[in-house]
Amino acid sequence: MISAYDRMYLENAMRVLGRMFDYAAYDLKIGPEEFAGLFTATGVAERFGKGDITLTAGKSGVEVALEVIRLSGLDAEIPEPVYSMERTPEYWAGWALAYYQWKTSRRFRDILATVGISEILALYEPYHEMDLSAFTDRMEKLYTSRRQESRLKIQRIRMGYSQRELAGMTGIPVRTIQQYEQGRKDIGKANVSYLLSLSSALMCGIGDLIQP
Repeated sequence: MISAYDRMYLENAMRVLGRMFDYAAYDLKIGPEEFAGLFTATGVAERFGKGDITLTAGKSGVEVALEVIRLSGLDAEIPEPVYSMERTPEYWAGWALAYYQWKTSRRFRDILATVGISEILALYEPYHEMDLSAFTDRMEKLYTSRRQESRLKIQRIRMGYSQRELAGMTGIPVRTIQQYEQGRKDIGKANVSYLLSLSSALMCGIGDLIQP
């Protein structure tokens, strides 16, 4: 498998992405899923994943986080960063994610749409004490198994909702959600109001729910 960019930039890129998620969570007070969505939607993730050295080597994690905020147009208060000697779970999640993306050359958008940042955070125990190869193997199993499932199910699991919880949030019958996930109904032909409700509840675009 060909890596996303030259290995000489990898360690720094991992530190940058780790600090980016750490700063977003603890200083900007933006939840990991919301920030991951901004990271991909602004195009910063696409550039980072291709090894843009202005991001992987030319900026700090805080600067990349602020670049995401600037491009998103989000009106957020920008506090002075607080530096910790300890690696937070958010730092580890970004750090490990950067390695997995480099190793697989997959787009951040595809990775995070399949295995959400919240799920990666949930792997902190016990994987932060293990070799990165163990994390990579676990991610690969999750990614490859999920890619065979419907996009709606992937997004629902990514957000940690049951089918019943999603139905309650959107007003869509549980049975209908089940039929979309099982492919017995084509979600691409769903009522626009259903698609809007689902995309809003799952914090994703409508295109992220429709099978290719």
